[in-house]
Amino acid sequence: MEQDKIRNVAIIAHVDHGKTTLVDQLFKQSGMFRDNQEVAERLMDSGDLERERGITITAKNGAYSHGDYRLNIIDTPGHADFGGQVERVLRMADGALLLVDAQEGPMPQTYFVLKKALENKLPVIVVINKIDKPAARCDWVVDQVFDLFVKLDAPDETLDFPVVYASAKDGYALKESTDPVSEATGMAIISDMMVQHIPAPTGSPDHPLQMQVGTIDHSPYLGRLGIGKVVNGTLAVNQPLVVARRDGSIKPVRVTKIFRFDCDDKVAVDRAGVGEIVAVAGMDDVNVGVTFTDPDDPRPLPLIAIDPPTISMNFIPNDSPFAGKEGKFVTSRHIEERLSRETLADVALRVEPLTDAVGYRVSGRGELHLSILIEKMRREGYEFQVTRPQVIMREENGQMQEPYETLTVDVDELYQGAVIEKLGKLKGQMEEMNNERGMARMVFKIPTRGLLGYRSQFMTDTKGLGMMNYVFAEYGPHAGEITNRVNGVLIVKDPCTAVAFALFNLQDRGKLFINPGVPLYQGQIVGEHSRAADLVVNPGKGKKLTNMRASGTDESVVLTPPVKMSLEDCIAYINDDELVEVTPESIRLRKKTGVRLRG
Repeated sequence: MEQDKIRNVAIIAHVDHGKTTLVDQLFKQSGMFRDNQEVAERLMDSGDLERERGITITAKNGAYSHGDYRLNIIDTPGHADFGGQVERVLRMADGALLLVDAQEGPMPQTYFVLKKALENKLPVIVVINKIDKPAARCDWVVDQVFDLFVKLDAPDETLDFPVVYASAKDGYALKESTDPVSEATGMAIISDMMVQHIPAPTGSPDHPLQMQVGTIDHSPYLGRLGIGKVVNGTLAVNQPLVVARRDGSIKPVRVTKIFRFDCDDKVAVDRAGVGEIVAVAGMDDVNVGVTFTDPDDPRPLPLIAIDPPTISMNFIPNDSPFAGKEGKFVTSRHIEERLSRETLADVALRVEPLTDAVGYRVSGRGELHLSILIEKMRREGYEFQVTRPQVIMREENGQMQEPYETLTVDVDELYQGAVIEKLGKLKGQMEEMNNERGMARMVFKIPTRGLLGYRSQFMTDTKGLGMMNYVFAEYGPHAGEITNRVNGVLIVKDPCTAVAFALFNLQDRGKLFINPGVPLYQGQIVGEHSRAADLVVNPGKGKKLTNMRASGTDESVVLTPPVKMSLEDCIAYINDDELVEVTPESIRLRKKTGVRLRG
């Protein structure tokens, strides 16, 4: 395709500001689907976890035609924990579409993704999305976005950014927020602005081939596919190439298939020119950051710089009494093979073998980043245990430093005091506060340690109506001791099956995590004690039966429904002497082996 007819655009935004929905509408209105064709919502969120949680976890590629132009779209994750995806795919883009919620305005991840786009010197089009909200305040949001550009030292030409107003859910876009909306109003204005304001890709077809892999896909027939933009030269099927790896070594390879993107599908082509984003098959161990280049004149592109991980957890083989009963892959070798496979596609993840035990130290961007990996492994049949998340400390000039986050909370003014009090105890320092329409927006700088496990407490304090978002800020001085959990736990004394009578009597001692009929083992955690100390209990103790008839009727056993904890809740809940046992069928909490049980 002609180079000047190509536009490569990354869609960037804070989580849940409507990126994937906007891409859906652009595809649907481009005429690429039949009128009677059934099209799934959030087309680009192809993974089960993405559809269940309503978030984008991995960057996706798609494309559509607009007149004579070919628009390649890169849908990026919005959550801070998957920022490594954003950093590397921006290399493929020549411009960015920044979405901002018309009510919320710029949020922590807006700051992060815009910062990365400006570092890559990308021109930015601002889309004020969700203008159909009753509380939309478009002019205020535009002012806030401008202030954010200034704060990030954007060059003068970037400060004059074009703005478009849209409702991706309803499928229309406007030049001015006050323009009337008719049945004929669609999203074409956004495609027009991409053609007008985003430059065609640079590079020369006469130079030696250069194509850097930005993301990894998988085909059941062809194996691993490397996705990237042809920066220089021409790529053809069966063309002999070399791959410049991350460690500096060079390996010869032959391209067996080239796929161009058409909507969310892949279409096989014989060759690809400068500026085209394609998927390439032919190398089994391809990973992110490698460069396909000319064997006679190899020219590797600079490696992609990735922000360091801030949180680590230990993944260890399951050694509980129930080990091996529910999982398909249970050994340390299975775990090692799966983790090493994940690092090929996720460059923000680090895996190191433990020196003092069997298992692996896995480091990532945050709790969600690691919990998504754990959930993926669990669904694939893996059985293992994980320890409490630990922040990654570092020493600088003889002083211990730890990671800090910029935390933004939006709460009703009624709950403002409770949130400030709790965050103060977690070493959070308020930097900004705004009150408007009965809602308060507060910005804190807080150690990452303070946020571990805080989300559930925050939702309790705000009656489920608060919103909290955070993004990595910097490393700073160690903040001292932080106590995240003050209550002890209820620990099973001997192997048993939980019975309703025993659980009924335990209800006064704290909150329970289990139902009757659940098999239990010694050391398993079945609830939270109402006091600070741990308590050893017997949930299998039944009622003593006699042949004496009671003078009155026995009281019926009425159980309070147990607290249901998600995987993220369990990971955030445990202390240093506890583990989360993860299997395809169950998630259990337990004390570490060797902890003495005191009754």
